[in-house]
Amino acid sequence: MNHRIRISPIRLIDENNEQVGIVETKDAQQRAQEAGLDLVEVAPNSRPPVCRIMDYGKWKYSESKKQRKAKAQRHETEMKQVRIRTPKIGEHDLKIKVDRARKFLERGDRVQFSLRFRGRELAHVDEGYRVFERIQEQLGELAKTERPTRREGRRITLMLAPQGKKPAKG
Repeated sequence: MNHRIRISPIRLIDENNEQVGIVETKDAQQRAQEAGLDLVEVAPNSRPPVCRIMDYGKWKYSESKKQRKAKAQRHETEMKQVRIRTPKIGEHDLKIKVDRARKFLERGDRVQFSLRFRGRELAHVDEGYRVFERIQEQLGELAKTERPTRREGRRITLMLAPQGKKPAKG
């Protein structure tokens, strides 16, 4: 309902979306009440102002629903991290990590693999590089290397990004 009541004539659009023409505000309000709907000012700056007879609550609800749907379809690209605890990771365990990364990449997210060496494992850094090579081979068709395997102290990292431009819905 419009709380600011104009006394001057307005251009009216009825509940069937048909232009009625220029009518007095009181007449338009009466028509809206008879229809059980609201009189809503849709173009206040035009001369004369344009008002529509409609169910304002229903309209607001459908607008918020459209916004929620649009927001749900939009996907913000995130950085997902997959940690590998040891360079001596088993084949099945590595497959699970790669499958999780594959889901992230299909959704359009970037994935960073990290492997931290502990204790005597530092003597076998080459083993960690081989694990990352296997990961790149398995995800090669789906991802491109955004940042190659890099060693930073006790840790090595690899960053992959999805190859396609648009993320898949999901």
